[in-house]
Amino acid sequence: MQFQDACRNFRIGFCLLWALVLGTPGILAQQAAPPAEPQTESPKTAPAVAPLPQVPAGTGVPVGRASQPDKQDSGDASATKLGPGDLVEVSVFGVPELNSKARVNNDGDVYLPLIDYVHVGELSIEEAQKVIEKRLDNGGFVRNPHVTIFVNEYASQNVTLLGEVGRPGLYPMIGDRRLFDLFSVAGGLSERASRTVSITRRSKPDQPQLVHLSRNLTDAPETNVEVHPGDTIEVQRAPIVYVVGDVGRPSGLLIDNGSLTVLQAVALSGGPNRTAKLDGTRIVRRSNGPNGMTEMIVPLKKMLRAKAPDLPLQANDILFIPVSGAKIATTRVADTAISLSTAVGIYAIRP
Repeated sequence: MQFQDACRNFRIGFCLLWALVLGTPGILAQQAAPPAEPQTESPKTAPAVAPLPQVPAGTGVPVGRASQPDKQDSGDASATKLGPGDLVEVSVFGVPELNSKARVNNDGDVYLPLIDYVHVGELSIEEAQKVIEKRLDNGGFVRNPHVTIFVNEYASQNVTLLGEVGRPGLYPMIGDRRLFDLFSVAGGLSERASRTVSITRRSKPDQPQLVHLSRNLTDAPETNVEVHPGDTIEVQRAPIVYVVGDVGRPSGLLIDNGSLTVLQAVALSGGPNRTAKLDGTRIVRRSNGPNGMTEMIVPLKKMLRAKAPDLPLQANDILFIPVSGAKIATTRVADTAISLSTAVGIYAIRP
């Protein structure tokens, strides 16, 4: 009996000792640890990180930038519209058999395999891609297609520059451009350029816009207007008055600043020489007559003495002052004046 009681007491003591050993670290940790600060409730699940989208081969978009396109590039592409003459390359991701290269016809349509003609005129690249994707999906040819359009040649985005510039011709106009940018690319204005520029918009062919430039382009920044694809820009030639014959400096005078009189033209040309026949001065003017030219006698000697009123000159007039003693047939005065005017220098009259 005593032996059984001793065993029971041993088991109870052993259990108490084991419980003390196991519970002591937790108790000591609770006593040593400082009171915990209140914590805000955190979300139960962390948001999943979206994987980078796959980029089709040949799109030219670097990996890592596909989900964050450049704003400037996307703005230019969205502003550029497709039009007749543009050469486009259409690629369908994963279906190389449908890749094709075609030119937009005059109606704004482009022919593509399986879906026939698709109208892309006046659409941006993104809009045209969506239209082609919808045609492929609705026709049951490709499920959830991804179409990419690359423009090899922007024929519809040209600007036509004519008139008095260094290099007239067609110039591509992608993105935002202004009038002075085009002048710079074309080699600037010629020496005979007028200060009047005519701009004909594609949307308003019967309503040309006139822009009056200053001699120094930077003095009037408001004349640096925007230029759009399809515009036709013509820099007009300034009106010229020719002074030829027995004068100090035979020349052609640009009268872009308004008007010019006979005495002003003679003074700007160095005045008449001593051997000039003042009474034989003529104005040769273009007209609708049988010969296309008319002659008008000018009393230059009386004008120089203030005994006759000064006469205004018109654009393309030829003021001819013959040499005293020279024998020129009356019927050949115009021919002589015209031949002399072809070899003179051109001078601009500054306002």
